[in-house]
Amino acid sequence: MQQLYTFLIAFFGLSIRVAAVFDKKAALWIKGRRRYWTTLGKIFGTLPFNQPGRKLAWFHCASLGEFEQGRPIIEAFKKQHPEYLILLTFYSPSGYEVRKAYTGADLTLYLPLDTPSNVRRFVDTVKPNIVFYVKYEFWFNFLSYLQSKKIPTVVVSAVFRPEQHFFKGYGEWPRKILKGFTKIFVQNEYSKELLQFIGIENVEVSGDTRFDRVAAVAANPNAIEIAKAFSLNHSVMVAGSTWPADEDLIFKLIYQNKYKLRFIIAPHEISPDHIDSLMQRGGKTAVRFSQTNSEDVKNAEILIIDSIGLLSHLYQYGTIAYVGGGFGAGIHNILEAAAFGLPVFLGPNYHKFIEARKLIELGGAFEVTKPDELIKKTNKLLSDNTKLFQTSAISKNYVLNGCGATEIILKRVNEMV
Repeated sequence: MQQLYTFLIAFFGLSIRVAAVFDKKAALWIKGRRRYWTTLGKIFGTLPFNQPGRKLAWFHCASLGEFEQGRPIIEAFKKQHPEYLILLTFYSPSGYEVRKAYTGADLTLYLPLDTPSNVRRFVDTVKPNIVFYVKYEFWFNFLSYLQSKKIPTVVVSAVFRPEQHFFKGYGEWPRKILKGFTKIFVQNEYSKELLQFIGIENVEVSGDTRFDRVAAVAANPNAIEIAKAFSLNHSVMVAGSTWPADEDLIFKLIYQNKYKLRFIIAPHEISPDHIDSLMQRGGKTAVRFSQTNSEDVKNAEILIIDSIGLLSHLYQYGTIAYVGGGFGAGIHNILEAAAFGLPVFLGPNYHKFIEARKLIELGGAFEVTKPDELIKKTNKLLSDNTKLFQTSAISKNYVLNGCGATEIILKRVNEMV
């Protein structure tokens, strides 16, 4: 099984080199790993990385979403253990390119391809004292080697579902790897029960660290002066991580804007062509974030965000939120909006997200499947201040009540280091 896995990993590496000719993201994946071993050797041949007796905690995240999940643990661990260097790795360019300058880590790198030779070279160079994997990152050659070296390995904020290969008849080898984790922290009891059913006992329910992260942002958000001026004395819908199918609904609402609602649209894709298309749909009422100022934006009705890294702080200027992705592979992070007490609208593909199901059940979020539904539900909420206030409180309290995962995890981790 391990040989087949390694063959498939190697084949993927070859495939992505071919894809890099045509695909920008694949090209970044390749570019970020050029001269990798030379660079790694130089870094770990100098201070502070080659200091005798130094300690290092390695945190790995697939992409940007997993980073936000792991960030509370990175920062809490660093605060409690300042003697440790922090290494942060990403698999995807969408995480690395945005967070490569993150000051909470002493070093941020791409993760090399999960082949046995790469694994040995990386781990033997880095020499981590403890390793954290966030949510879904199970690179089996890495994990096997770390476990053979008896280096503590922890997975945090994990969610398990019956359809995953761990729970299939052919899943004996990956199950063995899971058993080798020092600790698996899961978000819910169901995940724990699934793991225990296949004989994995090194598991504990901690909750989701994203609650800690979004609550921290909401408690101390960065001011965004243009958005502040735009929203002053107006009700605002903040539409975050939207895709074209989401934008179709939102623009239908814009064209039938009964309550003089203003719109901040932060699309998932910020290519020039896509931003241009949104500007054309908005007409004279729309402005680009990068091409306006705090005075001119007051006359606009639609603010198009053409920069990355702002969304989690933009929600502070909203009255209600629309979170995109629900007409595609799945919704984006609704907790960022809920943390600011915003009622959340979302598309129908949300069922694999625990927080979305729960918030809809509580009455803090609303599913919409077509434009008329969004228009009707938005108008109903904005026409009733009491209902709007109650829904806002549901969202905010849901986030506050979900906090605490970071503390649980660090308490157990402190026993390992």
